[in-house]
Amino acid sequence: QVQLVESGGGLVQAGGSLRLSCVASGSILSIRDMGWYRQAPGKQRELVAVSPTGGSTTYADSVKGRFTISRDNAKNTVYLQMNSLKPEDTAVYYCNAGLRTTTWGGHYDYWGQGTQVTVSS
Repeated sequence: QVQLVESGGGLVQAGGSLRLSCVASGSILSIRDMGWYRQAPGKQRELVAVSPTGGSTTYADSVKGRFTISRDNAKNTVYLQMNSLKPEDTAVYYCNAGLRTTTWGGHYDYWGQGTQVTVSS
């Protein structure tokens, strides 16, 4: 059973910082990529940042220069350092990972349960 477990969300004032963590556990053979998405009330889920294994990271334009994604491959963990937070960053943040769990299959997307980030003005 593969699980993605997020932590680190919370309430912060505008201009503040938060660090999200996500650990992938279970029978994981390889990781294609790990990243973060977010969904604000009434809006579609959107990409925040993604870190492909062996590739270049991608950020949403709205978070460039403020958010940093990083990985600890030994721990199957992805982080999202969020600085200079704005009220419009308020959303549920979801961890996503492309994981291969069988020798005969490919990589499939897995999702965490989500963690709430609220930025007050």
